[in-house]
Amino acid sequence: MNARMQATVPEKFVLTADQAIGRIAVELPGATAIFRRLKLDFCCGGQVSLAQAATDKGLDVPTLLVELATLERTDALPTLVEPAGLIDHILSRYHQVHRTQLPELIRMARRVEAVHRENPDVPVGLADLLETMEQELLSHMEKEELILFPMIKDGGNPFVTQPIGMMRLEHVEHGAALDKLMALTNDATAPAQACNTWRALFAGVGQLREDLISHIHLENNVLFPQFEASRSSGCEDGGRNCG
Repeated sequence: MNARMQATVPEKFVLTADQAIGRIAVELPGATAIFRRLKLDFCCGGQVSLAQAATDKGLDVPTLLVELATLERTDALPTLVEPAGLIDHILSRYHQVHRTQLPELIRMARRVEAVHRENPDVPVGLADLLETMEQELLSHMEKEELILFPMIKDGGNPFVTQPIGMMRLEHVEHGAALDKLMALTNDATAPAQACNTWRALFAGVGQLREDLISHIHLENNVLFPQFEASRSSGCEDGGRNCG
C-alpha cells in the first residue's frame, strides 16, 4: 500500500538535458519564450528530450542549459533590509521579471483561447485580464522607479509617505486582480486534458502570483514601514540619525 502510494508522488523536477522539453516548458516558467525563439517544439513534440530537440536544430546543449538555468527562481527572501540594497533586489528580482513574464503569458493565453475555444474549460478572457494587469503593473513600477525609489535612496523627505500611500493603494488593486486571475484559472490548475502550452501557461500564472505576492510583501512589510515610522517620529533622514 505504502509502496504504491509513494510511486504516485511526482518526481522532483531538476533541469537536465535528459528532461523532456514539454516538461521543462511546464515546470520552468519563461522557458516557452526561449523555446519559441529557437523554434523548439515543446507542445506537439514535447515528449522529446531537450538534448535531442536541441541537437536536431543544431543548437549547443550546454549553452541552452545555461540560458534556461537563469530562469530558475528562489522563493527565499533577502536578509538584506537596508533600503538601497532592498530596492536593487526588488528591481532585479521582480520588476525585470514582471516585464519579461507578462508578455509571454499574454501570448500563450491568446493562443490557448484561440486553439481551444470549443473547450468548455478554456479560460475565456484570460489574455485580456493579463494585458490589463501588465498595463497597471508597468505604470506602477514606473512610478516607483522614477519617483518613490529615488526618493527613498536619497534618505526620504517629509513627503515620502504620500507616494508610499499611493503605492499601497495600488497594491490592493493588484491583489484584487490576482483574485480574478486565480478564479479564472481554477487556482492556476490546468485541466487533465490540457496541452503543454496550456499547462505552461497556468504554471506561469502560478509563478506570477507567487512573484507578485512576494514583491508586494517586501515593499509593504519591509521597505515602506522604515520610512513611514521615521516620518511619524519626526525623523527626516530615513531613520539613520534618529536615536
